[in-house]
Amino acid sequence: MSPVKKGYIRPVDFRNGRVDMTHGGGGRAMAQLIDELFLAAFDNEWLRQMNDQAVFAVPAACGTNGARMVIATDSHVISPLFFPGGDIGSLSVHGTVNDVAMSGARPLYLAASFILEEGFPLADLKRIVESMARASQEAGVPVVTGDTKVVEQGNGDGVFITTTGVGVVPDGVEVSGSGARAGDKVLVSGTMGDHGVAIMSFRENLEFETSIRSDTAALHGLVAAMIAAVPGIHCLRDPTRGGLAATLNEFARQSGVGIRIHERAVPVRPEVNAACEFLGLDPLYVANEGKLVAVCAAADAARLLAAMKAHPLGADAAIIGEVIEDEHQFVQMETAFGGSRVVDWLSGEQLPRIC
Repeated sequence: MSPVKKGYIRPVDFRNGRVDMTHGGGGRAMAQLIDELFLAAFDNEWLRQMNDQAVFAVPAACGTNGARMVIATDSHVISPLFFPGGDIGSLSVHGTVNDVAMSGARPLYLAASFILEEGFPLADLKRIVESMARASQEAGVPVVTGDTKVVEQGNGDGVFITTTGVGVVPDGVEVSGSGARAGDKVLVSGTMGDHGVAIMSFRENLEFETSIRSDTAALHGLVAAMIAAVPGIHCLRDPTRGGLAATLNEFARQSGVGIRIHERAVPVRPEVNAACEFLGLDPLYVANEGKLVAVCAAADAARLLAAMKAHPLGADAAIIGEVIEDEHQFVQMETAFGGSRVVDWLSGEQLPRIC
């Protein structure tokens, strides 16, 4: 997650403050904590780029002729562990594969770390691990190493999984959240909010006329097709915590630009929209686990959109807006009623523990 470089109400109170759920929600509080604590402590040229992965050159002394590799890591603490469309096992594979792929890279290998709570049913653990294995095999990205720890009963929540992925970046591909330029077009690969609404509906035992399922999926095949069509894609990111709104604000801050989107152009399933209205949620801020946001030059947008629509995971792709010059780095939306509103960072916690 990229930090908000300005606009904080007050600095983080490290003397008396306490961690709360907003610090993991993908919004302003999380961005500020990353900026003022983690980035300040670990500051280096790779972390400073504030992408969801780090791209690094392999030393020529290793005999690689300066090849570039990618590393990304992600922890999964979702509740419930099993949900319509997936579970924590498949999600832990998809989430890290996607973080690697959003640099334009081809994911190669995964590592997995499990923190298990004493008393957790072995039948459920077997179900999770087998789901994880299927997701890994289907993605063609094997789990090659890992670690397991157990904590006392009452000191965990069943199972937490952390996965780390590595991959390789093709020559000539330069994708980063800092790459957006005024005049670029903004695209999404499909409908927004499916995952978060599926989790919340299941968690709250809500029933709607049609089933809402998580969109969790590995996106590296779609990304490869996009890179083949438009090698010069400027930005890629999967809009997970904080949803589309957080991702667009990250791009705006990293690139020093403004972004304008059009409400009618943003694809949202009618049942997801209805569920959001019922639950008091905004689909722009709801997490996705099988969708991506792309920014490319306007001249490339039609070709990129066609490549996305030709892939099964991009059938509902759409151009939703454009990058504009704006020294304030605002994300704005033209509403369906002809007005305009600022799409700011999420200031609270809409949906805790959804990934």
